[in-house]
Amino acid sequence: MSRTMLPLGGVLVALAAVLLKLVAGPPGLGWYVLAWALFASALWLAGRVPERRLGVLVVAGGIALAATGLTAPPSSSTDSFRYAWDGRVQAAGISPYDHPPADPALIGLRDAWLFPAGCAGRDLWPLPGGGCTRINRPTEPTIYPPVAQGYFLLVHWLSPEGSRHKVLQLGGWVMAALALVALCRLAGARRAACWAWCPAVPVEAVNNAHVDMLGVLLVVVAFSASGAVRARGALLGAAVAAKLLPATALPGALSGVLANGVAWRRVVGTLGPAALVVALSYVPYLLASGASVVGYLPGYLAEERYDDPGDGNRYGVLRLVMPDSWAPYAALALLGLVVLLVLRYGDADRPWQGALLVSGSFLLLLTPGYSWYALLVVALTAMDGRWEWLGAPLAGAVAYTAGPAAAGNPGIYVYAAATLAVLIGWAVRRGAARRPLPAETRS
Repeated sequence: MSRTMLPLGGVLVALAAVLLKLVAGPPGLGWYVLAWALFASALWLAGRVPERRLGVLVVAGGIALAATGLTAPPSSSTDSFRYAWDGRVQAAGISPYDHPPADPALIGLRDAWLFPAGCAGRDLWPLPGGGCTRINRPTEPTIYPPVAQGYFLLVHWLSPEGSRHKVLQLGGWVMAALALVALCRLAGARRAACWAWCPAVPVEAVNNAHVDMLGVLLVVVAFSASGAVRARGALLGAAVAAKLLPATALPGALSGVLANGVAWRRVVGTLGPAALVVALSYVPYLLASGASVVGYLPGYLAEERYDDPGDGNRYGVLRLVMPDSWAPYAALALLGLVVLLVLRYGDADRPWQGALLVSGSFLLLLTPGYSWYALLVVALTAMDGRWEWLGAPLAGAVAYTAGPAAAGNPGIYVYAAATLAVLIGWAVRRGAARRPLPAETRS
């Protein structure tokens, strides 16, 4: 084993120990920062290891690190309890969009795990009629779109009695491992290390079992598979119907369609199947619930203050340099400009590059306080190798740990630093592309 492999292995062992601490209970900010520092150190050391020797460490290390998320119940999110409930409701033949968990009509589906007898303990939500539940926002219907609901139902069917959150975590681990293998085949082990060793994967995709992992896997497969444009569009549509945020990857699939007029065949061939998959996935729920299929989405957007930027931490970077009231319009305009640039100048052979630019810009402009939203950016960074975009998931982790709605949230300043890092990275890469090659190279 080389001199570089030994310290790299030591750093990964230390990272595993920190991850075990993170998932053992509510993570402190210091532990998150330490995990990301070890992650950065591992990436730096990996740059000094030959690619052919790195593969086993990336795959085996990535699978092992992700497995640390299986060692404890969800540590910092209650979303998986809603997933389990939605699966149970559907198995009973009821649309999850029709009734909130607190509805007395569903009282027969309650059990001691999701609806404990007392209200002692953390992460419990009060019920209007008394008592508590582990399901967040129990007076609101579900927010999750239909492909996610299909996944919740499948997990419910596959879950043995009393398995609770464990099958959801196991599903996240399997999907994270599949994404890692696909990334290794597409981008190579060195870039795939960005996904394999990132702390967000074991914490958010596995331990907290966020359904975002399903959307990420579908995007990775869509961009990894060499096949028809229609197949890519269909997979991206399924990703959107799993967790909406993968819609930011769609412009990447259309990279360069405006380079010479409008490449209508590629536009229709991508967006047509995507829209069809989304529409078909909604049909059974639309027939059962009508307009209720929008679920809690409008309420969530209002809760997160996207409609009132002066009250909360959204659009945080923009609000550092302009009046609060301007920020939503500036974010919309800048995001639109980024999409236009991808459609006009994007590389059709590297669709993940445009997807990363749009998805990463979305996070930097809107500054969400939830770290799992950035799982897609981590995967796209692994595809493209532009490491500067990793500041966005780090900022999301800091913002969430400090409290998404907390005044003076330090995550905003990390988002600002991440934005600066992306701009510096762009300037450096642009300068390098313009620099003439040495004479011996040109000859």
